[in-house]
Amino acid sequence: MRRFRDRRIFPAGQVAGDQPKTGRKPEDQPRDDQSRYVARGIAHMALSKTVTKPVSVDFVLMADFTMLAFTSAIEPLRVANQLTGQILFTWQIHSEDGRPVTCSNGVTVMPDGALPEDGRADYVLVCGGVLPERACTPALTSWIRKQWRLGRTVGGLCTGAYALARAGILSGKRFTLHWENLTSFAEKYPDLAPERRIFCIEDRIVTCAGGVASADLALKLIHDFYGEALSQSVMNMCLLGQQRGGEDEQLASLAARLGTRNDKLVRAVAFLERHIEMELNLDACADHVEVSRRQLERLFQQYLRLTPLQYLNGLRLQHARAARRDEYGRDRCRRRLRLRIERAFLQDLPQAIRDLAAQVFGAAQGRGLRGRSCGRRSHG
Repeated sequence: MRRFRDRRIFPAGQVAGDQPKTGRKPEDQPRDDQSRYVARGIAHMALSKTVTKPVSVDFVLMADFTMLAFTSAIEPLRVANQLTGQILFTWQIHSEDGRPVTCSNGVTVMPDGALPEDGRADYVLVCGGVLPERACTPALTSWIRKQWRLGRTVGGLCTGAYALARAGILSGKRFTLHWENLTSFAEKYPDLAPERRIFCIEDRIVTCAGGVASADLALKLIHDFYGEALSQSVMNMCLLGQQRGGEDEQLASLAARLGTRNDKLVRAVAFLERHIEMELNLDACADHVEVSRRQLERLFQQYLRLTPLQYLNGLRLQHARAARRDEYGRDRCRRRLRLRIERAFLQDLPQAIRDLAAQVFGAAQGRGLRGRSCGRRSHG
């Protein structure tokens, strides 16, 4: 019989098969602070300044959190301690109820305990994942709001900004989250405006897009507290090619994503992305990039092997998939998806047939079908 390895992660001193039902309290840890927070290594760097009090961080793991976002944030802090041989950073891992949390890759992490009632950490970083809306419980968001009111610096990794938004502390603040969730987040919180940056720091709000951007945020904290030399050394130890700033975009430039530097095509695609909710108007797009409609269609075929309509429909499907994962956006997604499919179908037909379909199906002013199915008739 094939045997499988236990994929759960436990705090030091605890083994599989011996885990409690809830996480250990910090004072119950079998190791002292020096052995817990300072790992042994070969590389060393002398720190010029004296450390009187380490920077403390509470990591809060939401259900289905993203492992990469979490480990990318905590590992640079560990490396900073290891290089200097000092406790520059301390951390505690929490779940809402102190029970183990399974992340999106199936690995289960045993936290140090439940959300502390009298949290005193300098930073509270909430790590979200693939189902942020479902994981944002009233208990979690109330606790986050309390930490904010007590003067803590509160942040979100990956989709952790969902919890901060529900806690009501993002109004008027610069913040970010993973680009995949930007559209569904905007539908859920239309009064908030997330940025497409890798991380944002404003006042006592710290957010990052997740993934390896968490390492960029950690390097920024190391730089601000202990200087450029240490942050550079930590970056080298983590084999990171460069230290990105908070103003860097999450994704490569549009030209890089398209694989071409053709200015007119890049401008045309940007136009379509800005007008994803509107009916395709190729003439307006062509006028925007100062080419004829026929030239525009040739550009899409030459570089993307797609028609403009096919490219736009691909964007809309991505948008629909993101909305489907968000419980708030599912109903809205269904309504929009039907209308978009009908629009795309009608746009591929000659004008005479489109006019006839509009009369039969009740499309209003060429905007697609509105609430009538093919088999439904109006009765006077």
